[in-house]
Amino acid sequence: METRRDVFQAIADPTRRQIIGMVAHKPQNVNSLAEKFDVTRQAVSLHIKILIECGLIEIKKQGRERICEARLDTLSEVSAWVEQYKTFWTSRFTALENHLETLKSKDNEDTTTR
Repeated sequence: METRRDVFQAIADPTRRQIIGMVAHKPQNVNSLAEKFDVTRQAVSLHIKILIECGLIEIKKQGRERICEARLDTLSEVSAWVEQYKTFWTSRFTALENHLETLKSKDNEDTTTR
């Protein structure tokens, strides 16, 4: 049985975010990815394994090579989560801005009536 990790776990690590960015632009060989990091190939392989378990990367075998391809549709879960807070904070900042404008108008009225 395959374990499905949480997509948030995948993006929590900067190395995994870099790997996602690299394969999002162009599918890449596992070895060429590993060469771009200052960690062991085993460490990069572990990051790739986590990304596979999160559904963000898929491995395709081409002859002897293992090619990593991005499957970024699972990031929609992250996008939806972020969007709900963006909507919340946008409404809060709009309310604050309206309140400050009201205070500013009231202050201007007080200044002109003196």
